[in-house]
Amino acid sequence: MSRLKVMVLAVGVLTGAAGAEVCTTQSQMKPADRDGLAAAAAAMAAKVQAGDGAGLRAMTVPELGKDFSGVQNVVASTAPKLKDAALTVEQVYLLDGSELKRAADGSAPDAQFFCSLNKSMAEVDFLIPQLPPGRYGFAMVDSKSASPWRLSFLLRQEAGQWALAGFYPRATLAAGHDGLWYWTEARQMVKRKEQWSAWLYYQQAEALLRPANFVQSTHLEKLQTERTASAPPALSEGVSAEAPLVVKGADGVEYRFTGLSVDDSLAKEKIDVVAHLKVDALGDAATAKKRNSDAMAALVGAYPELRKAFHGVWIFSDAAGQNPFVTESAMSEIR
Repeated sequence: MSRLKVMVLAVGVLTGAAGAEVCTTQSQMKPADRDGLAAAAAAMAAKVQAGDGAGLRAMTVPELGKDFSGVQNVVASTAPKLKDAALTVEQVYLLDGSELKRAADGSAPDAQFFCSLNKSMAEVDFLIPQLPPGRYGFAMVDSKSASPWRLSFLLRQEAGQWALAGFYPRATLAAGHDGLWYWTEARQMVKRKEQWSAWLYYQQAEALLRPANFVQSTHLEKLQTERTASAPPALSEGVSAEAPLVVKGADGVEYRFTGLSVDDSLAKEKIDVVAHLKVDALGDAATAKKRNSDAMAALVGAYPELRKAFHGVWIFSDAAGQNPFVTESAMSEIR
């Protein structure tokens, strides 16, 4: 991604020229700002751990509090994963968007905060769409347990208090391994010419290392550059509905895959491949199930290296106007 970077290393702050957005890292903050952000994030994390959606809503900015059902559901699904875990605030950032200007129609602008780390060339960048003017913070709270999670919070200062403006919980392990492990394994796969498996392992590494979708960093850019450089030719432009991956089965039938990703929802010893299959119509359940099985066989038959690196395959058959038909099979079941 091409991005404007204006570095002011002398004070450890990067300022976006377009809107005077300013990021201050933890080491450069005033103690009152750092302690206030950390305390607010710790209190919010404790509410999530307790499954106290009502309590968290009371700490939320008005526009998010009006429709809190989505956050409430995320809190309910996240709380069990934090049971008996120790919570630690690992990092906070101060994001000053006070000088952001709304458009003539009142819509909020996109904001860019570029943060230098330890007066070096390394950065963490926040590219947040439609952000109302204000003084914000971003905090990451890690849970210490057998199944660790990271709770990331976007906060906004309201009447001198930090309030919740966004909540982004993510696992930091998949199939027992962290993001750096998957990154290292992807590099080894590239050396072994297992480029399809590597491309997916790079995806898993990024998913575990990125705290929220709007966060970018020098570290993540390096990972993305490696993934792009090592991608098989068929994946060099990605996979999408406009540019599907076409795989022919043993019987000559063509399958058009519009997405390839990874999944750890079964908590097996290895992660799974997820493939989205474009179909004109789902048909009855028996027909749809057989087509999914045949698509799995075609995919693994075309790229047999996947058998070694993954537990199994999920197929989502997607037809316009219908819910996907989803099946999963272990590699040992795919013929």
